[in-house]
Amino acid sequence: MNYNQKLKDFLNKKSDLQKIIVIYWPTACGKTGFGIEIAKSINSQIISTDSRQIYKYLNIWTWKATLEEMSWIKHYMMDIINPDENYSVWEFKKQAENIILKMQKNWKIPILVWWTWLYIDSLIYDFNIPEVPADIELRKNLELEAQKYWNDFIYDKLLEIDRDYALELHPNNLNYIIRALEVKILTWKSKKDFRSEKKLKYETLFLTPFNWDREALYNKINLRVSKMFDDWLIDEIKNILNMWYTKTDFWFKTIWYKEVLDYLDWQISLEKCINLVKQFNRNYAKRQLTWFWKYKQN
Repeated sequence: MNYNQKLKDFLNKKSDLQKIIVIYWPTACGKTGFGIEIAKSINSQIISTDSRQIYKYLNIWTWKATLEEMSWIKHYMMDIINPDENYSVWEFKKQAENIILKMQKNWKIPILVWWTWLYIDSLIYDFNIPEVPADIELRKNLELEAQKYWNDFIYDKLLEIDRDYALELHPNNLNYIIRALEVKILTWKSKKDFRSEKKLKYETLFLTPFNWDREALYNKINLRVSKMFDDWLIDEIKNILNMWYTKTDFWFKTIWYKEVLDYLDWQISLEKCINLVKQFNRNYAKRQLTWFWKYKQN
């Protein structure tokens, strides 16, 4: 069944639950344009579920929708905090749920365009997010260790004490790894222990533009990364550094930024930098296909 028929059946379906649409699956598969197409067809709006697009100034790097695209369709949960600010899944859930309620009151079906699976799950499933207060000293020590030994060192710590939950995270998602360690150390419970049985809160339609052609996806990733560098990605990062943000800010330790910083520090060539970014993006997409297989079952 093609997506037009799925969408038509979904819109006509009678349900006691509010309706919501999730656009999902791997990086560079065309979710942004696909989400805009769906939003236009049903006169709705988009909520970005991306843990990096919430930050201001990281436009090229996080592949945000362009200003032209956002002029066509209203986008929420983008450019809401500065790069040096922390923002938890619980905070995202609270803010995004208010937007969902507002849209539903205006008879619009919210469209979630995926990037971060934790953000999607926090919205569409019934489970508790631990409201464990931050331990600033513990968090600072972990961040200092990450700066000294890089992300893998902190990820290995989580593997030792909470392996099951660690395997759900990418080793470069430093913010989530530190939070998971924080929760485990402070409560002796895994973040997984705070989840109730997952049950969809909405009548949910899962759609993806991905057609399972991996070779085409990897080629598209390579082209997109090349375009990022052509579109002045290096200058974007230089400008952020010139705004008093430093290389020790946590998001510079996340996936792909390290390679650009290594280039800026004359440690690797631009060619090697671009090739590494392409490689890591392809590896990330491969992991995503595993993480998001569960949505294909719906």
